[in-house]
Amino acid sequence: MSKPCHICVIGAGPSGLTAAKNCLEAGLPVTVFEQNDQVGGNWVYNAKTGHSSVYENTHIISSRNWSEYEDFPMPDDYPDYPNHRQLQAYFESYAKHFGVMKQIRFETTVEHISRNNEGQWDVRYTAADGETHTETYSHLMVANGHHWNPKTPEYPGHFDGTFMHSHDFKGVDDSWRGKKVLVIGAGNSACDVAVESSRLASHVGLSMRSPQWFLPKFMFGLPSDVLGARTPWLPGRARQLIFTVLLKLLQGDYAEKYGLPKPEKPVLSHHPSVNSDLLDFIRHGRIKPRPAINALKGDSVEFADGRTEAYDIIVACTGFRITFPFFDRDFIDFEQARHVPLYRKMMHEKYENLYFIGLFQPLGCIWPMADYQAKLACAEISGRYQRPLDIKAAIDHELAHPHLKFEGGGRHSTEVDYHKFREDLKTELGKAGIDIGKPPAGIHGRYKHFRQAGQTAPEHTSSV
Repeated sequence: MSKPCHICVIGAGPSGLTAAKNCLEAGLPVTVFEQNDQVGGNWVYNAKTGHSSVYENTHIISSRNWSEYEDFPMPDDYPDYPNHRQLQAYFESYAKHFGVMKQIRFETTVEHISRNNEGQWDVRYTAADGETHTETYSHLMVANGHHWNPKTPEYPGHFDGTFMHSHDFKGVDDSWRGKKVLVIGAGNSACDVAVESSRLASHVGLSMRSPQWFLPKFMFGLPSDVLGARTPWLPGRARQLIFTVLLKLLQGDYAEKYGLPKPEKPVLSHHPSVNSDLLDFIRHGRIKPRPAINALKGDSVEFADGRTEAYDIIVACTGFRITFPFFDRDFIDFEQARHVPLYRKMMHEKYENLYFIGLFQPLGCIWPMADYQAKLACAEISGRYQRPLDIKAAIDHELAHPHLKFEGGGRHSTEVDYHKFREDLKTELGKAGIDIGKPPAGIHGRYKHFRQAGQTAPEHTSSV
């Protein structure tokens, strides 16, 4: 490093925290900008709208075995699927343990980032006191997440009731009692909102535009991702077929038994929804499957099958846009990209001092692999790693050879297979002389195989 080095990290969510942690471990100066008043990103529950947080009863959808950072195990008293309070406490414990807290500027909004004539990053931000400043950094790690800018659907007509996006859904209270609620979507948020709403509402409809597979959180007594991790040696197509047969045996025919659109493609052709309650609630009559929406008609909704029903509340669980409000659109814009063009989902073709940490959607959890990405970025900054010389060709090859044959569209623009992506990043880290140990062997396997320059996994007892 010939020029003075100072890394800027955008965001103190799970990906930003591990980015800063790795900078500190590599001896690299780092500053983290966070607009909230505490760490955790989306996992900081906030009952007010405007902050894209979890809702009140949220639990993680990947098991703790495949969600925790590999060098910082979750407390032993945490359940297989921790709730948001436990996770926020975990992130805070992580940040304190590795000294990241001291590097974070809370309640600070990054307004604009541009690349100057020297190739460094000019960061303009508004501090907690309302004052605006500009500082220059040698490297930039973007970890602002991709579940914060809501993608709201538009339909012909208008709706007289309450129309909200899941971004603003924080839970149900007594005001929802007896109401008629329509949930749009079939992803994880839609499943959760439908189930939560049905506990108080008199009628809950679930409008699905296309078929979806629903995975239970437990299969054969194991978290489903733990079960899936036991067959990494199987080709992707074989794993898809095996899980498809298993789900059909366990759940039955979606159209006949539940009134749901019947998937024609195997499991993992698109990102699955993990929910153990939805299908039961449908069979109990508490959630009514509905087709796509044709139009809004005041207090009613017209569906594609010609049915019209009255509703009081509509919740659109229709995903989020990948956007970076601090970049000019003519600089970087992935919002409409069908495939985000980054090497290992992190390195840009043109800018060697720019890294995106956690900008991928795994069949599993982001956080451990964001740690790998940050480790790789720090290795490159420190001169221990060399990215491919023809990085455009490397990006093109990666995009042309996805881990699984996911369906097209923006929904899968950053999709990866957890275990294959882990191996991809391990290979890159190996080129830098960084040895990553084996993953956990079973449901209670703890990540204590991490080793780099004699490091061992820290013990901690934080709990809530």
